[in-house]
Amino acid sequence: MERVGVIGLGVMGGPMAANLVRAGFEVTGFNRSPAAVDRLVAAGGRAGASVAEVVERSTVVLTVLPDSPDVERVVLGEDGVLAHAAEGLLLVDCSTVRPGTSTTVAAAARDRGVRTLDAPVSGGETGAVNATLSIMVGGEAEDVTRARPVLQALGTTVVHVGGHGAGQTVKAANQLLVGGISGLLSEAIVLIERSGIAPAPALSVLAGGLAGNRFLDLKSEGMLRRDFAPGFRSELHLKDLGIALAAAREAGVALPMTGLVAQLFAALVAQGRGGQDHSAMLALVEGLSGGPTGAERGRRETTAQ
Repeated sequence: MERVGVIGLGVMGGPMAANLVRAGFEVTGFNRSPAAVDRLVAAGGRAGASVAEVVERSTVVLTVLPDSPDVERVVLGEDGVLAHAAEGLLLVDCSTVRPGTSTTVAAAARDRGVRTLDAPVSGGETGAVNATLSIMVGGEAEDVTRARPVLQALGTTVVHVGGHGAGQTVKAANQLLVGGISGLLSEAIVLIERSGIAPAPALSVLAGGLAGNRFLDLKSEGMLRRDFAPGFRSELHLKDLGIALAAAREAGVALPMTGLVAQLFAALVAQGRGGQDHSAMLALVEGLSGGPTGAERGRRETTAQ
């Protein structure tokens, strides 16, 4: 069985590493925050003191990092993954980054005899905790076959979508869809509430028809409570939309709706809500409609008493 290293034990990487332990893999994790490593050890994993130690103990290394510069630093840096990797190591990047970052990493790794896959994930913190992620994989078929037992411990949908960088392009498409749905669901809630209609039953019937979707299923209850505790931060979604727009420029295609959604997320982040869940788009939409709804005002008044 593969020995798996996980670099990046945050909101997504932490539960993913714990699920690999539960699946029977020997797992070594590294994170800049010691508390995250302690949680993995409590779940049965091993602590890595550095990137080098994780790489040296592992046959497969997963990186779960916030952005392209982080992946480039951790993988390509002078004390990074490739600097310590033995020939035959399989590097699986589960971060959401630019497709060009994945192809750059693949080329650099090939020169050192290291195999790579880009395997970004979708499903948020809930999917990471429950091992129900959707994983879109770019790279060579033989490497996908090798990685599949590891990835199947993390998600229920694992699909090889193409060559290096293809996983990241499909993830960009995923994120533009999710961002658009977040905005439209926010508009639907504001319309329903401002029309004097009870939102819970209204959303229930919407969920049962063609408008039904996973975002509505997972996020609407919290949105009605105005609970925007992060499952996936708005500032990260803004970053992902930037990746989608850059990919569109490279492909020579127009994404006008994605451009608008990106502007809305930029406004949300500018209002200081970047650390809140991407469902906080509701706060922006209701602000554009003249302020908080009656439900939000009531919640604020109750809190103030």
